[in-house]
Amino acid sequence: MKDLVLQVTKALVDHPEDVIVEKFERNNQTLIEITVNPEDVGKIIGKQGRIIKAIRTVVKSCAMRDNKKVAVELTNR
Repeated sequence: MKDLVLQVTKALVDHPEDVIVEKFERNNQTLIEITVNPEDVGKIIGKQGRIIKAIRTVVKSCAMRDNKKVAVELTNR
């Protein structure tokens, strides 16, 4: 899932070299943290949060297949 999020995020931003996707495991839950250039935050969020919601939906549907809980968070530098 980390690779999927990385590929999608890099395709959406103007500074793909600044994209960092990290995966953390906590108490039966996985956190995928996306870090992007401050100029690209709006592109990942999208109008009314549609892009980040879509990324979260895809990741959660992949996680349901494996009976896992996954959260996706967006941070900037």
